[in-house]
Amino acid sequence: MSLFPNPFRRKLPRDEAALARLRAWVSAALGDPAGLDLTISEVDCADPACPGLETFILVLRSGEATQAVKVKKPIAEITEADVVEAVRFL
Repeated sequence: MSLFPNPFRRKLPRDEAALARLRAWVSAALGDPAGLDLTISEVDCADPACPGLETFILVLRSGEATQAVKVKKPIAEITEADVVEAVRFL
């Protein structure tokens, strides 16, 4: 993996079903609280040990500071167990 992502690389189409599934898992893992908003982003990973893409999940709760977790996998490869592990300390 290069330290500098290629800005001209062809981006893969977004997997809306995988994204919806991920949102549902995160929401359920956090107890489906009212006022929960999620921002999920898939980005190029600059770490040579990373598989290429990693996923950032921003958790925004009404009246609280934003929290972030990272899963070193693309959205389509994340499992429910990955989500539970990632958000367990939030």
